[in-house]
Amino acid sequence: MTLKPTKPMSGFIELLPVQQRCFDECARRMQNVLQTAGFSRLDLPAIERAEVLTDKDNWDETETQMFLFEKGDTKMGLRYDGTVGLARYVAGHLNNLAFPFRAYQFARNYRGERPQRGRYREFYQLDLDVLGLDRLSVNYDAEIVATLAAAYESVRKFVGGTNIRVGSRPFWNAMFEWMNLSADDARAAFVLIDKKEKLSATDFENALIDAIGDENKNKILFVFTDGYKSLLNKSANLDAAIVELDNFMGTVVGIFGFNAVVDLAIMRGHSYYTGLVFEFFLDNYPELGAVGGGGRYEDLAGKFSKTKIIGVGAAVGFSRMMVALLEENRIDLTQFESPIDATILVMGQNQVPYAMSVLAALRNAKIVAVPYLDADKKFKNQIEFADKIRTKFSIIIGEDEASNQELSVKNMTTGEQEKMTVEKAILVLRQEPVQCMNIGK
Repeated sequence: MTLKPTKPMSGFIELLPVQQRCFDECARRMQNVLQTAGFSRLDLPAIERAEVLTDKDNWDETETQMFLFEKGDTKMGLRYDGTVGLARYVAGHLNNLAFPFRAYQFARNYRGERPQRGRYREFYQLDLDVLGLDRLSVNYDAEIVATLAAAYESVRKFVGGTNIRVGSRPFWNAMFEWMNLSADDARAAFVLIDKKEKLSATDFENALIDAIGDENKNKILFVFTDGYKSLLNKSANLDAAIVELDNFMGTVVGIFGFNAVVDLAIMRGHSYYTGLVFEFFLDNYPELGAVGGGGRYEDLAGKFSKTKIIGVGAAVGFSRMMVALLEENRIDLTQFESPIDATILVMGQNQVPYAMSVLAALRNAKIVAVPYLDADKKFKNQIEFADKIRTKFSIIIGEDEASNQELSVKNMTTGEQEKMTVEKAILVLRQEPVQCMNIGK
């Protein structure tokens, strides 16, 4: 018989248990920050109608490379991010929600793009959004950044510090308007600026010349060489965009004190962003690129509701960040290597009933305990199992222990062993390993 492959498909993630424990702990910490900030968790469907996910009729040309399929007469697809589903949800529950509405999602998303380092076909993403009806103060943009920064700070122990780069869609819209660029030329310039960090200086300049001409190229480059404030007094819209950006940075840096800078090459690829945009980078691992970001969108739910729903949101590329660091052994996993407090080793089938009662008592005391129930195995095999799973203590139950309603408790760090009652064992297991074996009978 030909054995089937054991590796997952390309672009799908599997972690070892110790890695998964670290992954889960970081997810818990970041979500706790969002819950403390008053964001409600949403668990939306992974499958949406195709018409919700895309307006295109020709599936082969979908820009997001979605997983699309049919069931009977229904066309549907797997979600590729959390924002579109959120827009549908909010539009469908307008009368049941209080605005501004705050929500977060921690869910798997799916994209049919070519797998590569940091890009997966199935991945976890952490999304947070604040949405308002008809208007939403730009102060919420700063709060989203502050909340996301606090979430990253909660996992600093594992991923290090972060820095923030802030861009402005309104600035570039006003800039292109002042330059009298056509809609097609403005779109071409937008795409090139979004790719600036991936191009050499020469390639960027040549691409701009090809797209919008040499004179317009110089105006774009002027923004990066002389700074955005050099465009003051060129037009009312430019002035408004510059003031908005300055005020935002004053809040983020001056009040919150975050490590943030203006970087007008930050555009964010999604077409629904209409305002300020931002991205987070890891201080210690800049080569990973952006590990999160977001911005403002003025009318994302327009195809679901006649009510104008304005939002500002962000997403953490959680799998992108964590898997890269875990696979390259950049996170110290020591604290996740010994999750088991006690392993119960059973010396003979007759001792199983007593061992199971001990197991129940330990678990009722919130002690993480596992049994080794192959009771016919030799002690050597059982203790090797306990050692392999790095249990803190082994609880040995033989004939004497069962008949006397006692336990032999072995400290797997020091090698010390003593007999005690179940009640005392519970006290011992709740203390530091080195101290606990000094407790007298």
